[in-house]
Order: sequence, then structure tokens, then C-alpha cells
Amino acid sequence: MEALKASSFPSFRHSLISTRNPRTVSDSRILHIPSTLEITTSHIIIQSKKANFKISTAISPTATSTVEPLSPDQEVEPEKMEEKFDWYAHWYPVVPLCDLDKRRPHAKKVMGIDIVIWWDRNESEWKVFDDSCPHRLAPLSEGRIDQWGRLQCVYHGWCFGGSGDCKFIPQAPRDGPPIHTSKKACVAVYPSCVQNGILWFWPNTDPQYKNIYSEKKPHYIPELDDPSYTNTIICRDIPYGYEVLIENLMDPSHVPYAHYGIMRIPKTPESVKADREGGRPLEISIKRLDQNGFTAKQIAGENFFVPPCLYYGYFSPGAGQSKNKTTSAGTKNELLPTVPPQKRALLIFYCIPVSPGYSRLIFASPRNFAVWIERIFPRWIFHIGQNLILDSDLYLLHVEERKLMDVGAINWHKSCYVPTKADALVVSFRRWLNKYGGTRVDWGTKFNGLLPPTPPREQLFDRYWTHTMNCSSCSLAHKSLNVLEMALQIISISCIGIVAATKQGTVSVAARYGVVSVAIICFLASKWLSHFIYKTFRYHDYDHAFR
Repeated sequence: MEALKASSFPSFRHSLISTRNPRTVSDSRILHIPSTLEITTSHIIIQSKKANFKISTAISPTATSTVEPLSPDQEVEPEKMEEKFDWYAHWYPVVPLCDLDKRRPHAKKVMGIDIVIWWDRNESEWKVFDDSCPHRLAPLSEGRIDQWGRLQCVYHGWCFGGSGDCKFIPQAPRDGPPIHTSKKACVAVYPSCVQNGILWFWPNTDPQYKNIYSEKKPHYIPELDDPSYTNTIICRDIPYGYEVLIENLMDPSHVPYAHYGIMRIPKTPESVKADREGGRPLEISIKRLDQNGFTAKQIAGENFFVPPCLYYGYFSPGAGQSKNKTTSAGTKNELLPTVPPQKRALLIFYCIPVSPGYSRLIFASPRNFAVWIERIFPRWIFHIGQNLILDSDLYLLHVEERKLMDVGAINWHKSCYVPTKADALVVSFRRWLNKYGGTRVDWGTKFNGLLPPTPPREQLFDRYWTHTMNCSSCSLAHKSLNVLEMALQIISISCIGIVAATKQGTVSVAARYGVVSVAIICFLASKWLSHFIYKTFRYHDYDHAFR
């Protein structure tokens, strides 16, 4: 999380601050977290209470903790069926709207479900269908949107409307029975909605969920819709699973090491004496953990996990440090820092389970300062650094996931030694997953639980298929820069041809040297640009040994 903060806010090196939850439009069953809009300039005093759960991390020798340590054999508590988290009774983010093309259908996979997304211009809204034609099960995502605005399967031409009903079967006699009206000719439709600039879907096609949006809505973050905030967003498919992705984003202590050399990390004199990277103890405590997620408090702020996908926090440059205060009654209050109203930013991570061994990350970093930067530079410029951060620990996490699979998710706390409070967030997530989530994502009967084999390194670090081709900004930049590369090569060859075809004496020596110089410069520029395109949009390996 800290790493992506650094890439999004180059001069932003401050701690997380506390806040009230963003307002939500969902009903009482949704986790309510205070909104930054409710913050005043006065300090917020929150009464400390003993946590009603325990975390299996050791107590740091330098500070006291607000939660009790738990021995590894007590980590997993018996589940109560009424508290079991239902993976198929929540909204899932699918893709940012800015990366969708209304002229064509798009294929995605979420929770192991193959879906097709397409724009129904007759109803002026995005639709999410099962990516399977009822005729011969061909993928509808390989089809097209016809001139009447229907989704057409290109295998045999069957056409479907926005409600999943079959509108036309070319092979059916025009004067015959209306076989296209049969329920067997319909496509399964998933409930979907648009919120915070992201398309969401409900992973159940049962008719009882047709109007689920009126009863339960995705968690709402108002800053994503606030025009005074920037809204740079990136979406990328990741070659390791949901569990490893989300716990990695919850782990701030890996940033100075796994992402060393990508960004500057603030260091203290004491940490520099210990090692080059400047790692240091971190104060993290968990304030609440239940079926609806948990809240974590750091020295000057809070993070929130809202299952199944959302992990986010608020930041502010120049936020003060928190202090402890004891009242006359002898109770200990925690004085949280004031949020400067003039500057505020968020880091928002949507971690989406795709299939065993694969996940998808949607990352947004809205802020209400230095807005001009993103108004000048295109989105793909910011994606360069963000993709590099994701690549820098990709192989580590890919291998780690396979080792965790060998020991079993239920034995995570026995196999991993997590003695410091810097691991409190990771431990809390695993605790939530084991206690409420069934130890892993519920894939139903779609998968056998095995991870796919590790692909070659070039495929593992591939950027084109996991991001570039699906990102509207990067795909346009990729095409444009390829055209520029070709133009430079043509200019270089043309200049050499002109010099070769020109008779000696018809032009001055200086002119000939000038044309040759242009040819050389264009050739070198095209080679550099070719390397830049490949490293930025296709494949960028990462070697920690020489960082």
C-alpha cells in the first residue's frame, strides 16, 4: 500500500490519518465507516476499549499493544454458521468504466465465473451476461453488437436483448413457431450497477436478486465522485491469488525491501544504521474484527478492510502525531490527529478473486491537491511506475502462494513466523479469512483447488495481456508510440536514400552531413523507443540482486 502511495504521490511521504467513514447508500447490512466529510478541525477523542478478539503477533519490546497476543494453536476459532461469510451474496467490482469500449463486448472472469460485458444502447446501460451462448456454448464476448444494438454471437448469429432474451435465430423459419422465445434460448443475466466509476456485478443469476441493487449497494466512497479530487485509476490482472494480493497490500514493512530503488522511502537515523533500506518497527493495532471486516490503527491513522474486495485508507500531508491522554476518571483516551481540511488523499484497493492463482487489482488514488499534474499528463504515464511496483514483488508472491498451498491455508499461522506488530494487518486478514471466510475463497465446484503451473518468466511478468490491451490509455499510447517508431525508421531510411541518390557536388558537404546526422539520430531514437515500448507495455523483468 505504501509503495503505490509513493508512485501516486511523488512528494507524499506521510502517515495514514484517521477519518470518519465515507457515506454509503447501502442499507444497514453494509459495513458503515465514517466519512472524511464529517471531520472537523478539532481533535477527535475516541475512548479506548479492550479489543474483543486476539491477534497472534508478539508484543514489540519498544511499545505496548492494544490487543492481546494469541498463541498459534489458538488462532483458528470454531466457526459459527450464522457468522459465515457468503462469498456469493456481495457485489464485486469488475472493471473501471474508463477502460470499457461501448462498441464491443468485453470478456472478464470474477469468482471463477466467465462473464461478458456489453453496452445496451437501447436501455443506455451496461449489461453483464454469462459468457456462453445457449445454442452451442460459444463465448459471446467474441461476438459483436449489431446495428440494432443487440449482442450477437458470431458463431451462428443468434442475437440477444438487454434482458437476456433471444431476439433472433437466423436458422429458424420466418413463418415457423417462435422458437427464439423459449427460455432455453435465453442468456443468464447477472445484476449489475455502476458506482464510483466502476462496473459492479452480483454473482448470482437467481431471479430473487434481480432488484438487489435497491436493497443492497456496493460500499460507496464519495471522493471518487468528487470533481475536486483527481481520479487516476489502474486495473491489472495478477498471476497470484486474491488472498496473497490483499495481504501484500496490507503489509507496509515490505516496501523498503521489495520495492527498493523504485521510490524514495523516508528513513530515520536509527534505521539507516541497521541496513541500507531503512526498515523500522511499525505500530499497528486492530480495533475491531468481525464478519464485516476490520479497522486497523497506525500511529497517525486508520485503514479499513471491507470484505470481500475493498481495502483503503486516508492520508494527509503534514498530519500531526497521535497522543495519549489520561482523563481524571483514570480512563485512557486516544487523541487522534486533526485532518487538515485543505489537503486530503486516499489509497483505494479493490482486490478481486478471479480464479485459483489469479486475481485482479483495481487501484485508485484520488486527492484534492496537485490536481494539475494529472490534468497535464495522460493516465498511462502514472501506470508506468504503478506497474513497476506490481512487478517488483510479483515473483516473490507467486512462489509464496505455492508454498502456502503446500502447508494449507488453515496452517498459515503455524508455518509463518510473525513476531512483530508490523504484521498485525496480515495476521488479522488471515484470522478473518479462517474464522469467517472458510480459509479461502469459495470457488464452489468450479475448481479442484490446485494452482496452475508456474509459467515461463516472460509470461509471468507479461504486461500486454494483463494490462496494456485492457487499458484504454495504455493501449492508445502503445499504438501511437509504435507509429512514431515506424515513422522514425522511415525518416532514417529516407535520409540515407536521399544522400545515396544525390550526385556528388549537387549539394554541399555540410548539407550531406546534416542529412546523415538526421538519419543517425532518427535510427537511434527508434531503437530507444522500441526498447521503451517493450519495457513499458509488454515485459519488464525485475532483478533484486543488483538494486
